[in-house]
Amino acid sequence: MNRSEKAAIIEAIKAKTEKASFAVLTDFKGMTVEELTKLRVNLRNAGGEYHVVKNTLGRIALTGGAHDAIKDKLHENSGVALGFEDPVAVAKMLSDFVKQSKLFKIRYASLEGKMMTAEQVDALAKLPGREQLLAQMLGTMNALPTNFVSLFANMIRSLLYALKGIEKQKSKASA
Repeated sequence: MNRSEKAAIIEAIKAKTEKASFAVLTDFKGMTVEELTKLRVNLRNAGGEYHVVKNTLGRIALTGGAHDAIKDKLHENSGVALGFEDPVAVAKMLSDFVKQSKLFKIRYASLEGKMMTAEQVDALAKLPGREQLLAQMLGTMNALPTNFVSLFANMIRSLLYALKGIEKQKSKASA
């Protein structure tokens, strides 16, 4: 591989990692091509990508970028999983894949530039997904006006009952 090919690979890695909010370093030593293909398909469905990188080129590409925190952790057989949309979905997919495969391991991750351990990635995988969090937030936002309207309806209802009672008393007194 000549210098221009290496430079092109570095630029491609750098462009992909800059777009990603979540980068996970993995160990895939001993995995078959079929297993890696399954991993790539599952990651694509979760909104991510998986790339096998040469350590030296990966270190150069990650230096000074959004995921600079994990560049020094590249050694032996390294694969990088990138999450572009929902980091929780990617973390869940990777955690599930670790449970299925005896050879696949999560080493370190970078979430928006902050380094995470494999245990922290597992903790992230246990969080609710983006859609579920949005639904919870909308439910909370909807509860406030609903409760406000119910409160005023109860106050008006109480006032109407009091007025009805006064009306009945006056109609009994006048009859």
